[in-house]
Amino acid sequence: MSVTTAALDPSVCAPLPVLGQDVTVPLVTGGEVVYAALDYAASAPALQRVWDDVAAYAPYYGSVHRGAGYLSQLSTDLFENSRRTVAEFLGCRAEDQVVFTRSTTDSLNLLAAALPADCQVFVYETEHHASLLPWRDARVTYLDAPRTPAQAVETLERALADRDPYGPALVCVTGASNVTGELWPVKELAAAAHAHGARIVLDAAQLAPHHPVDIAELDVDWVAFSGHKLYAPFGSGVLAGRADWLREAEPYLAGGGASRKVSRRADGGVDVDWHTTAARHEAGSPNVIGVYSIASACKALTEAGIDNLVAREQELVSRVREGLAEVPEVQVLSLFGDDAPRVGVISFVVRGWNSSHFAAALSAEYGIGVRDGLFCAHPLVRTLLGSDPQDPGECGAPEAEPGERSLNAIRVSFGAGTPDEHIDRFLRAVSELVRDGARWNYRTEDGRCVPDRGEAARTA
Repeated sequence: MSVTTAALDPSVCAPLPVLGQDVTVPLVTGGEVVYAALDYAASAPALQRVWDDVAAYAPYYGSVHRGAGYLSQLSTDLFENSRRTVAEFLGCRAEDQVVFTRSTTDSLNLLAAALPADCQVFVYETEHHASLLPWRDARVTYLDAPRTPAQAVETLERALADRDPYGPALVCVTGASNVTGELWPVKELAAAAHAHGARIVLDAAQLAPHHPVDIAELDVDWVAFSGHKLYAPFGSGVLAGRADWLREAEPYLAGGGASRKVSRRADGGVDVDWHTTAARHEAGSPNVIGVYSIASACKALTEAGIDNLVAREQELVSRVREGLAEVPEVQVLSLFGDDAPRVGVISFVVRGWNSSHFAAALSAEYGIGVRDGLFCAHPLVRTLLGSDPQDPGECGAPEAEPGERSLNAIRVSFGAGTPDEHIDRFLRAVSELVRDGARWNYRTEDGRCVPDRGEAARTA
């Protein structure tokens, strides 16, 4: 998988308008500043275009697949047209299904529930918990973190060749790491999986917002992603790909919409004829607005020009990496090395700093929002930090006090809506904090590092 590096056309590569771009936040040192949202890997701000589309639809809100009235039919058409838009965005094959879910986590749990009997799952320890943990009813082989893309392929090939018995198998892999931003060799892993009779699901939660995803071109069996990382509001997700395992599995949820016919038996029981389409796993009243917002985001990104968005983001990635490299105390975390292609997700630690203390100072003193912790990828971050599996540390709940060593990291992430000024402010803040220290005192409260209500640590 390659990253586009075509020359930028300034007329089409300005940041896309997003919600909250003019929101100001208070600084603990006094005054206010426009908030710099640099936590896209957790939740990207919704595109203004998406919000406008949803607002335009809202007066026509109606129940999907449930009524003969005009608004119900309009909403049904919008819902099913959204399915087609997402299929086109993902390059789905003619026989693929697009199932709407609540999130990437929900999508992968749905697939886990649809696995055939005796299916063996192969997953790298480097995965986000959403793709590391759903396979509780399957035989799971956890693969060690590879240090090169080639090693990732070799590790998988060996594991698949050695599996016993030789039955159904599924490989689960991320497209872009939510910790390092590094791109994984998805096409090569798909080829290895298929060569050994296995299928593969791509966790595209961090890939789809930053890079083209084409199911047919990558030759993966399924793709999962979340709307809230693709510049849409919370609460919707997608599982797209092969229909057979989904069609043969029991419905993910039992209820209205999933059933085609329900009848009473003579013995008093109930017989159910379930749908064989995507509706089989979409029981209940669907999140029409969430689905429409995903489709709107897909259209907006396509119309803006994916190649141009990728090229601009790569310029930002280069600027951040070069800026951090100028601060000797900063160590950027990487699995595949400095030359590995990556999206706008970068994690690092700062020598002499508790990572949560550093992130709190970025927020309180500079109005910059980043993420600190283990990023719901505990095994990977522990591997990158060279820690013992039993060392203390939790995702988003650091145990160390400000100034103490902590088993967590800082993550800065950005994308199509990030202004240049936010990147400049972030790099300046990192340099000043490392050189001069924080201007305020901080304490741990309810598992979070927060500004102390007392005096400033030093004169501003």
